[in-house]
Amino acid sequence: MTQYHQEEDAIEQIAGGEFERTPVPQSKLKSWKSFLGMYAGEHAAGTEFMIGPLFLTAGVSAFDLIVGLLLGNLLAVLSWRFLTAEIAVKNRLTLYFQLEKICGKNLVTGYNLANGVLFCFLAGSMITVSATAVGIPFDMPMPKLEDTLPNGATWVIIVIAIGAVISIIAARGYDTVSKAANWMSPIIVLAFVACGIVALKQLGVSSFSQFWDIWGEGRDPFPGQIKYTFWHVVIWSWFANAAMHIGMSDLSVFRFAKKASSGWTTAAGMYLGHYMAWIAACLLYAVYLNSPEAQAFLSNGEAPPVAPGPLAYNAIGVLGIIAVVLAGWTTANPTIYRAGLAFQAVLPKLSTAKVTILAGTVATIAGLFPAFAMKLLGFVALYGFILAPFGAVIVFEHFFHKKYGIIKNYAEYANIKFNKSVLFAWAISFGLFYFISVQFDVFLSFVTLPAWLLCGLLFLVLSKRNQKVK
Repeated sequence: MTQYHQEEDAIEQIAGGEFERTPVPQSKLKSWKSFLGMYAGEHAAGTEFMIGPLFLTAGVSAFDLIVGLLLGNLLAVLSWRFLTAEIAVKNRLTLYFQLEKICGKNLVTGYNLANGVLFCFLAGSMITVSATAVGIPFDMPMPKLEDTLPNGATWVIIVIAIGAVISIIAARGYDTVSKAANWMSPIIVLAFVACGIVALKQLGVSSFSQFWDIWGEGRDPFPGQIKYTFWHVVIWSWFANAAMHIGMSDLSVFRFAKKASSGWTTAAGMYLGHYMAWIAACLLYAVYLNSPEAQAFLSNGEAPPVAPGPLAYNAIGVLGIIAVVLAGWTTANPTIYRAGLAFQAVLPKLSTAKVTILAGTVATIAGLFPAFAMKLLGFVALYGFILAPFGAVIVFEHFFHKKYGIIKNYAEYANIKFNKSVLFAWAISFGLFYFISVQFDVFLSFVTLPAWLLCGLLFLVLSKRNQKVK
């Protein structure tokens, strides 16, 4: 055994056996059922209680929402199945260790820090969601759509308590995260169905045409929001999880899969969560918009608040509070787990539990600030745009390295710590399309795919030019 592999084995034992720096062995592989529960739980979860109402604030029409989500979520499932899962079962490595082999340790350190922090912010927004439910019995003031800072001591205490529980669950490793999702997801899915049915009754809907009329031809967006069209809905829903599928973050999840076909289980998350649950949450918000409180906000030119806890409680009572709390947990748990893996790639000698607690602490601090949840549509688009192009490096190398004559895992092969081909490919693609988005007011999700493709192509061209065979 070489010194390199002895060091890897030593680090693996210290890290706690989550195979952060070695391929997952056959004895630890899991069937598709493990992923079904996790994806259903993670995506029929806290974000759905926020995103559904936010579509209404963006003035979507019925056709744009219902048909646009149908198509966009299909594209997401196909991305997971034929890109992420396909590569994951071939290499069985985390995203972070795979990138280290390609990029070099020094370059990937910056990526891992950015990835971990962004995942913490996303998890933090889900802690915010759960807090809106836990705060109901305490008569806690709910954050408004434009709020940025904590709105009181009760909010701070509740967020910290929820963050602590979520972090402890995530720190126990993938098995615990998966089991928690399998246990919680049926309750959450049933709650979303119940919320949708009750909201339809509260809206007086008795036919499909009345259901369609809830959105109709769309409306003007609320103050501070942008107008969403059909293509906004399609592209945004496709790339809502861009960092996970085309960005390859879920290599860390599907490395445990027996077969690439486990990638199809993401459909449970997309169509129970990003379709049924988003629409059900939309309906909850539609009920609230008819209330005197919401009308008072609108008459003053203000956007009515989006507080998932009270929305669900108004529909199904205490079960709604429980569902929102669990929904926040099932999104935050695997997200904090992913963030912990990212931090561990930077601090490989720390145990999985310790880096996950670190990630949970950052997420809890982020959860104190409602802006991450209230601006979730824009934040999700931004973090996908930043991280997805790095996934293109893995995809293009995996599928085209032989055809274009480049060396796979070049940083490991050449024993370098900084692969400039990766840095230039990402920086050029990111800089160009971010400039286009800002300069010409182009919706950020619209330039995610072009940036991803350009990064992959530039990586091949630059690698062909810069790589040297020993």
